[in-house]
Amino acid sequence: MRQETRAAGVDKLAVAAATVTVVLWASAFVSIRSAGAEYGPGALALGRMLSGTLVLGGLWLVRREGFPPRGAWPGIITAGILWFGAYMVALNWGEQLVDAGTAALVVNIGPILIALLGGWLLKEGLPPRLLAGMAVSFTGAAVVGLSMSGEGTSSVLGVLLCLFAAVAYAAGVVSQKPALRHASSLQFTTFACAIGALACLPFSGQLVSQAAQAPAGATLNMIYLGVFPTAIAFTTWGYALARTSAGKMGATTYAAPALVVLMSWLLLGEVPGLITLGGGLLCLAGVAVSRSDRGLRRRDRPAPGGAGPAAEAESRSALVQAHTRD
Repeated sequence: MRQETRAAGVDKLAVAAATVTVVLWASAFVSIRSAGAEYGPGALALGRMLSGTLVLGGLWLVRREGFPPRGAWPGIITAGILWFGAYMVALNWGEQLVDAGTAALVVNIGPILIALLGGWLLKEGLPPRLLAGMAVSFTGAAVVGLSMSGEGTSSVLGVLLCLFAAVAYAAGVVSQKPALRHASSLQFTTFACAIGALACLPFSGQLVSQAAQAPAGATLNMIYLGVFPTAIAFTTWGYALARTSAGKMGATTYAAPALVVLMSWLLLGEVPGLITLGGGLLCLAGVAVSRSDRGLRRRDRPAPGGAGPAAEAESRSALVQAHTRD
């Protein structure tokens, strides 16, 4: 019973950590849109990664966690290049061509890709609902792209960049999951962020020149991106991911597009058009379909008349083992 209570407590902490992540990541879309008016995509990514690395490095030194074990490095390097490097540049570039809400809606096909890659590479399962959901979400992304095609090729390019960012994001999450079996969330995030900063170093000259001319508000937005949506949010994400599957963690980002649309409306005065919003809702509908577990709930439902004390004890034991394994 004590083990069961502890496992349930971990679940609550993981949900709280995931909630912090989703809110801060949603705010990132708005800050990127704002700072992107003064900073180029690569310069903004480098400034964000440098700010995040400074904060994370300080925490890492204070906690004396040491270097990650050898088994964690393949995932750290992969995520550092794809998620903390390529994703950041592609998203920054895409948000210069489309509004923050549209970018968030398109990037949010990432959870489906996470579930797909998790089922294939991490053996988390590949149910038919996942494939159906992926088809619905890609249809939604196509609707978003077509709805903006009348605004010029730059908007279509923006949607494509956001799609690429979603792929890089999914690859980063799937490479992170096995790495967290060896390293703590803080270790992973600190060194992946540092690798992302190294990958963005070619933009250092642009960052220096643009920082000299940018207003204080844009620079503060860049620092905010490094401290909150990166240093804090990626650490809380890793904490939660270590305690559940990659596919289920991807599902926690469902609320992000709605939060981004709300924040961009309140802070930037941006609201996607109705057709664009409809395509984004299709993206979310596909994610919801892909993560539906109705069949699982039916299979797990106790038989009429109860399962008896022995089966109940076996079920409790399996639940505790599953939480321990995650």
